[in-house]
Amino acid sequence: MNTNPFPLPDNLPVPTDDGAAAHLAGSPLPELTLSATDGSEINLAQLAGRWVLYVYPMTGQPGVPLPDGWDAIPGARGCTPQSCSFRDHFAELQALGTGVYGLSTQDTDYQREARDRLHLPFELLSDSGLRLKSALRLPTFRVAGMELYRRLTLVVDDGRVSTVFYPVFPPDRNADDVLAWLRANPRGAPSPSAAAAAGARTRTS
Repeated sequence: MNTNPFPLPDNLPVPTDDGAAAHLAGSPLPELTLSATDGSEINLAQLAGRWVLYVYPMTGQPGVPLPDGWDAIPGARGCTPQSCSFRDHFAELQALGTGVYGLSTQDTDYQREARDRLHLPFELLSDSGLRLKSALRLPTFRVAGMELYRRLTLVVDDGRVSTVFYPVFPPDRNADDVLAWLRANPRGAPSPSAAAAAGARTRTS
């Protein structure tokens, strides 16, 4: 079954490294609690173990047009293929002791629709207030009256950024690139699990 209604065009502009993420490696994640699509609240600073946090602009929705000029913005297109790539490689990431979260500015209901439609085996985190931008100086762009995150991916060990992928292109190969880095940089720690992340997670009604 094809769950990706947004295949990547062949002529997308390639984003360049503008240095906007050069300061992130080695940074601790802030004491920032974000809502997840499973109804929990995640404190980024208290994430235990190794995690991939991929930050993306916005997933599209079937039947809803993308913002005008979306394909012309370097790095904007490809959020659904990127999420699907982490879905398809999720078992390999788990085998390497690595958990996954996606993060964007859309609200939890919007993200939950994407998670369910794409059958994602991991949760998405909502940062509608761009609080992580303020805390870590993450790069953003504006389109159609919205401020959205530029695509980047962090590998985080016990709440501290170990490496940064930026720019991310093509987005549907991001999971492969992350896996290659993880295999070359083994942590030797048990896989993050619900128990390992208990300090970061509190269930809400």
